[in-house]
Parts: sequence; structure tokens; C-alpha cells
Amino acid sequence: MKEIGANGQVDYVEFNVSDIQRAKQFYGSVFGWAFTDYGPTYTEFYDGRITGGFTSTEAVTAAGGPLVIFYASDLPGTLKKLEAAGAEIVKPIFAFPGGQRFHFKDPDGYVLGVWTED
Repeated sequence: MKEIGANGQVDYVEFNVSDIQRAKQFYGSVFGWAFTDYGPTYTEFYDGRITGGFTSTEAVTAAGGPLVIFYASDLPGTLKKLEAAGAEIVKPIFAFPGGQRFHFKDPDGYVLGVWTED
């Protein structure tokens, strides 16, 4: 059972997607997320730490906004999984103080990141 977050913490992330089943397949196959469906236009995801949702009730607005960054203990392996799932790598693995990361575009056009520590 997910614990409700403390005041001021990010508690939920929601994505507008054009195809909920495709989003579930994409994120489930790469990151192993669990899903709870709430009708044909909404599903909630749980990544083991935070919940969020995919909805098809609004237009996809993938450009702009904050960059959501996932953690991966195996950065090259995660990159390969993303490519196999159909992601476009838009910024290859690069180093930054404290680790490495890369950016990818998901099937709806969202640009997201994945990082690991040194």
C-alpha cells in the first residue's frame, strides 16, 4: 500500500496519452510498473514509490514543462530496453556531477530522462 506523501512532496504525476494500452505496455515493459484501470480513459500507475496516471481525456501536450527523470541501476541496459520498446534516444548517455544520464522520447512525444549515480 502506498503511503500518502508529506506536505510539499511530489505525490502524483499525470500524463495525457493518445493510447492508454500503448502507454501501459511501454512503461510496464521497460520499468515494470503496475497499473490499476479506472475505466476506459484512465489508468493509474505505481512504480514502487510514486503513483501517477495516464489519461486519454485531454490532448497530448508533450513539449515543454518539467523534465521527469527516472532512476536506473543499469543505465545502458535501460537504454536498450527503451529502444526495444520504441523510444527515441534524443540525448545519449552523458556524465554530470554525481552520475550519468540520457534523455528519451516516449511514444506520445514526452521527453524524459534516466540517470544513475557514479
